[in-house]
Amino acid sequence: MKKYDYVIVGGGLFGGVMAFHAVKQGKSCLVVERRPHLGGNLYCEDVDGIPVHRYGAHIFHTSDREVWQFVNGLVEFNRYTNCPVANYRGEMYNMPFNMNTFSRLWGVTTPKEAMEKIEAQRSGVTGTPANLEEQAISLVGTDIYEKLIKGYTEKQWGRDCKELPSFIIRRLPVRYTYDNNYFNDPYQGIPIGGYNGLTEKLFAGCDVLLKTDYLADQERFDAMGERVIYTGALDAYFGCCFGRLEYRSLRFEDDVYDTDNHQGVAVVNHTAREVPYTRTIEHKHFDCTRDYREIPRTVVTREYPAAWEEGMEPYYPVNDEKNQALYKRYEELAEREEKVIFGGRLAEYRYYDMDKVIRSALEAAKREFGVQAGL
Repeated sequence: MKKYDYVIVGGGLFGGVMAFHAVKQGKSCLVVERRPHLGGNLYCEDVDGIPVHRYGAHIFHTSDREVWQFVNGLVEFNRYTNCPVANYRGEMYNMPFNMNTFSRLWGVTTPKEAMEKIEAQRSGVTGTPANLEEQAISLVGTDIYEKLIKGYTEKQWGRDCKELPSFIIRRLPVRYTYDNNYFNDPYQGIPIGGYNGLTEKLFAGCDVLLKTDYLADQERFDAMGERVIYTGALDAYFGCCFGRLEYRSLRFEDDVYDTDNHQGVAVVNHTAREVPYTRTIEHKHFDCTRDYREIPRTVVTREYPAAWEEGMEPYYPVNDEKNQALYKRYEELAEREEKVIFGGRLAEYRYYDMDKVIRSALEAAKREFGVQAGL
């Protein structure tokens, strides 16, 4: 049995950053990944020369300069700027909520007029919002809530907005400028050619076992490494001894069109409740370094929210009070595991933007190897 310094469970970003720094320190690593590929949810599949984001749109954005320098030291990023639009029963609105949205919605032309509209519509909610509906209306008023938030959110979570806790929408981006850039972060882009090149650089020098379930043979894999870096579901690691943490999942359906441009933008949010999917993603528009007309076909993915069941991919943790209390119990068990480093989206039971996962892994690498954040 070959002995490794580290057995890394999961081929996503947290495991990749840890693997990168471990190999740099001369450590041997075995990566155990249950999917048939590395990269986790960042994995891209080539379809007719188009890098298709297989697990939903992933747009890298950050205000963390060190993280931006780290990923750009590995691969070249393009200048993609996320400017999604919302489709409500055929009416198209710019996202996030900005003067273009307000002008389309109400015919207003000045920030003062837009502010007055929102202020008048949110005045009906007084006191502390009791649920997500009241929270959203208190922030953006009834028109925006009804057309652009309510249906989308209810599809995403599978529950009426009045049944959802207010903290799910602590704040909503509202801009009184004509700016369609979804993110405020100064650094934004997508690796040219997709994310697989980044994955390859992160796991270079590692031995890799794909389509392999670590938990199905945990004792053997633990014996193969001095240390374990575990990025899977935390409750599963402990045999769900306290019960299962809840998630929402997604499923994806692709359409290939014999046209060079189907929807004119990478991401469209479909906010009407009766439309069963939440987003359509036209992947070729993520590559702003190429003329989209170079490829006469296009791939559009429909994204459907789904209740999570055993065997499905867990995407979004249900961070309500019940699940957070359950997670804390598992976290206490994890703190007693001296041989194991837990990290990443599933092991920490939180919705993580990519830059935050990388920052968390860089800090873990610093503690483990004494290395600095950069390359």
